[in-house]
Amino acid sequence: MAEFICTLINIYVFVIIIRLFMSWVPPTPGSTYETIHNGFVTVTEPVLAPVRALLPPMSMGMMRLDLSPLLVIFGLNILARLICEGTGLF
Repeated sequence: MAEFICTLINIYVFVIIIRLFMSWVPPTPGSTYETIHNGFVTVTEPVLAPVRALLPPMSMGMMRLDLSPLLVIFGLNILARLICEGTGLF
C-alpha cells in the first residue's frame, strides 16, 4: 500500500511541475491545449488554492510570484520521505 501512495505522490508532483510549465504559455480558447491545461488546473487547484490563501502571490514590480506550487511540492516531498523511505522508492 505504501508503494501505491508513493507512486501517487510522485505522479502528483510531476503534474504540478507540468502545470507550472504550461502556465508560461497561455492557452488559446477552444484549442486542445486549453482542454489539457484546464485538466491540469482542475487536478492541482484543490491542493494549491488553500496554500495560496495562506500565502498570497508576492508582487515583484508588474509581476506576481506564486509560491504555492513550491510549498506543495516541498510538503509532498516531506510526506513521501516519511511514507516511502522504508520501501526504497524514494
